[in-house]
Amino acid sequence: MENQANPFEQFKLNRQLLDAIADAGYTEPTPIQEQAIPLAMAGHDVLGIAQTGTGKTAAFVLPLLMKLKYAQGADPRALILAPTRELVMQIAKAAEELGSHTDLRIVALYGGVGPKAQIEALRQGVDILVTTPQRFLDLYAKGEIVLKHIKTMVLDEADKMLDMGFMPQIRRILEVIPTKRQNLLFSATFQEKVEKFSYEFLEFPM
Repeated sequence: MENQANPFEQFKLNRQLLDAIADAGYTEPTPIQEQAIPLAMAGHDVLGIAQTGTGKTAAFVLPLLMKLKYAQGADPRALILAPTRELVMQIAKAAEELGSHTDLRIVALYGGVGPKAQIEALRQGVDILVTTPQRFLDLYAKGEIVLKHIKTMVLDEADKMLDMGFMPQIRRILEVIPTKRQNLLFSATFQEKVEKFSYEFLEFPM
């Protein structure tokens, strides 16, 4: 490490993100980060097979933060779908931590609580939307989510989403979001249904 103060500098991240990485105490990129970050930053569709706890959240959050750079407009430019409320909260927390030196606005949507506070947050403007499929569709149906600026979509724990029966919701979401976008798919396992779905969702994935 003599020649580099921060091993994350290899990813050509900006100073705001490098400072946040240092604040968070990350020292070495994990294998999934080393592989996924450069591909995601280059604009490729990415298929990542990674267990929880391997640093995969940062593997998609850092490229997103880098791409979006600063708050802009009122409508989300990145959409992250996750199967459970816990995971949505975890991803949003990681995004806030890694984006702490930026003014990017992260909003988490999930069920189990009334939608009022979440609608308020959306109306104040959002750059990155982290959400469960059903709550997303509920608020989209109410006209609270504008999708035309979405440039990146991430599906996290795809295997769990398919196991939990979210396929119809995910298909509905794919019907309404802009087709010209970058897609990232993360899954702990690469079972047959994930593989089938990846062909539908990803274009020439790396």
